[in-house]
Amino acid sequence: MKHILLLAGLTLAAHSAAAQETTPVLTVYAPDYFGSEWGPGPAIESAFEEVCGGCDLQYVTGDVLPRLLLEGTRTSADIAIGLNTDESKKARDSGLFAPHSVDTSALTLPLAWQDDTFLPFNWSYTAFIYDNTKMANPPKSFQELVDMPDDVRLVIQDPRSSISGLALVLWGKSVFGDKAGEAWEKLAPKVVTVTKGWSEAYGMFTDGEADMVLSYTTSPAYHIIAEEDQSKSAALFDEGHYFLVEMAAKLAGTDQPELADQFMEFVLSPKFQNIIPTANWSYPAALPEDQWPEAFSQLNYPQKAIFLDENQAADLRDEAIAEWQTAFSK
Repeated sequence: MKHILLLAGLTLAAHSAAAQETTPVLTVYAPDYFGSEWGPGPAIESAFEEVCGGCDLQYVTGDVLPRLLLEGTRTSADIAIGLNTDESKKARDSGLFAPHSVDTSALTLPLAWQDDTFLPFNWSYTAFIYDNTKMANPPKSFQELVDMPDDVRLVIQDPRSSISGLALVLWGKSVFGDKAGEAWEKLAPKVVTVTKGWSEAYGMFTDGEADMVLSYTTSPAYHIIAEEDQSKSAALFDEGHYFLVEMAAKLAGTDQPELADQFMEFVLSPKFQNIIPTANWSYPAALPEDQWPEAFSQLNYPQKAIFLDENQAADLRDEAIAEWQTAFSK
């Protein structure tokens, strides 16, 4: 009897191993937030595996573009997700990515989009979030933010390690031009902490350690929907707000080209797009406004967008970071 059970166990293990070998794996490089349990990754993984016909979507999380540039053509990635236009020129110039061939007519971005390599999946505007029960008169312009008393406590992210931090310095450079360095010098005394990433900064704000935090105009939607809390608002600036779009792309060297193409098509599908608002707390890239969660209609919405294409962002990036770094090192 023991021999029969042993044989049965070996046979079952062999079949299991064979099944694993034949199950196609789609490897998706994604930022930490995306693949976390509170991010959109798990729901997107489940939804895609339902439609892909027996595949296995696996995330590799971390700093997506730096890892890809380090690995080069040796990368095991099939898809990269979480890229943005502030870094897409560097990604494009690497030669690691292939055209996606997706019909983009379903896009509902507030600007025209023509790119056959990088496919948008969500977007928002960079903004400073405050507690409207504690701050009665938030700044109405970037200049007013800079001119606020030094006892106002701000938390921001480092532009060298954070996409929101980089968006901030490019936003500031777009508003202040050659005087951006002076603006950062006036802002620096109000900044109690510069964090490596968004999560740490936003946590400090919600814990009451800061009066305002660098985030996105859509961030209050989380508090409205998940916490039934109306106390968080985005301060709207007269000069406009920096438009940030996140994108997915297919690796040219993927060993699963058909599966990768299927995923890229899936990105603009209603199943994927309906996950975005309440998992990534951003505007979906391919859903009309009347299909957004009701809470999104309550959000402060900028009247003016500031958008830099990848060439403009690349041209300004080093100078903008250097000016910021000089001001904050004094």
